Amino acid sequence: MIWPATFSARLESWHQLRDRTQNFSIESALTEINSWWFCAPWRPYYLHWDDQHTWPDPWQLLSDDVYCEVARGLGILYTIKLMERSDLAPVDLVLTQEGTNLVLVAKEKYILNWEPDSVVNTIQEVKIKRQYQQHPII
Repeated sequence: MIWPATFSARLESWHQLRDRTQNFSIESALTEINSWWFCAPWRPYYLHWDDQHTWPDPWQLLSDDVYCEVARGLGILYTIKLMERSDLAPVDLVLTQEGTNLVLVAKEKYILNWEPDSVVNTIQEVKIKRQYQQHPII
């Protein structure tokens, strides 16, 4: 996939992603969502955990078009949240003790924002340093 160049094209592509994956199996939906966000142009240090109160909403994130690891994880979280699929809940963006920004889905059963074309299905415990939950976002 080529990342859409304009805000309206990104918005349309993001909408199509949510529609397309709405009835996919859990793993297929999560893999597709994760892969879509990994196509976003990466730039370091756009968002920081200390500034959660100023993090953009999903539309502002797509408009700004700047994606560090935290912003990409936030985009993944917003995508899953807006789908309103109970089988994908809960979903949290976390900063691990090791400094990795991950999206944990279905009580840490699935881990996104780790690799571009895969979703980690694990039972390993993730050591969380900071957490941003889905509930207060939108």
